[in-house]
Amino acid sequence: MIEACELTKRYGDKTVVDRLSFTVKPGEVTGFLGPNGAGKSTTMRMIVGLDAPTAGSVTVNGRAYARHPAPLREIGTLLDAKSVHPGRSAFGHLMALALTHGIPRGRVDAVIELAGLGSVAHKRVGAFSLGMGQRLGIAAALLGDPAVIMLDEPVNGLDPEGVLWVRELLSGLAAEGRAVMLSSHLMSEMALIADHLVIIGRGRLLADSSLTDFTRQAGSGGVKVISDEALRLRDLLAAPGVTISSSRAQELVVHGWEARDIGRVAAQYGVALEELTPQAVSLETAFMELTHDAVEYQSAPVRTERMAA
Repeated sequence: MIEACELTKRYGDKTVVDRLSFTVKPGEVTGFLGPNGAGKSTTMRMIVGLDAPTAGSVTVNGRAYARHPAPLREIGTLLDAKSVHPGRSAFGHLMALALTHGIPRGRVDAVIELAGLGSVAHKRVGAFSLGMGQRLGIAAALLGDPAVIMLDEPVNGLDPEGVLWVRELLSGLAAEGRAVMLSSHLMSEMALIADHLVIIGRGRLLADSSLTDFTRQAGSGGVKVISDEALRLRDLLAAPGVTISSSRAQELVVHGWEARDIGRVAAQYGVALEELTPQAVSLETAFMELTHDAVEYQSAPVRTERMAA
């Protein structure tokens, strides 16, 4: 378990993390989200003692990271896949880590095979692709068989098979009762794997809830309606405050009506419905709405103009 209490980090007059409190619980994948510059990396560095808090505290399994006699057995981390000596082999890197904690050779071999690095285990890390480097970083995080795993952007550079492997791996680790903390900008992946979300912006906590509650509280994504009489139904549902869109002839997406009320209108006027499904707001949409005012670097609107002939 990771427990942060009023965690604060200042650099001069700039507050990067501001009184941040949250818990990463066993048996869950906790998504740690925020825009660029939100303070995510600084927070993760404080968790493992690479940065000292200005105020507040953070513990791993009840102790500060530095107080654990064998920290690799408590928490496995991937913060920077490139932080490996390029002249070492994957096996040599993992073996060096293992020797610092009395971890046997057999465990090194096991995580190499788990990460799919068996064929390149004795090749220089400097020649690894980004995806291979990520696999090595994940292998290192799992080396001590820790109860807590914390990964920063672990699927960067991975191919679809690798992304699926990470997804299944982390879900499996949580199912074993481990606490998993995952930071990523890939909302589609986070929506598939996260049980809980901790979202920060400008160093402050913006949300701390289950994924289901977060997307539900963000509002409705409308109601999907499929009917052979979609055009007629569209006219029946038209009203102030109602918006209706359509991507094909038999389908409507209705905002401003509840599903049950659409069903009643359809029944009243004899319109047969093939589908009537409330649509949830996507994680990406909910995240963008929540963090809109906390984005440090705003992009300009995209404009396309036809070039003069």
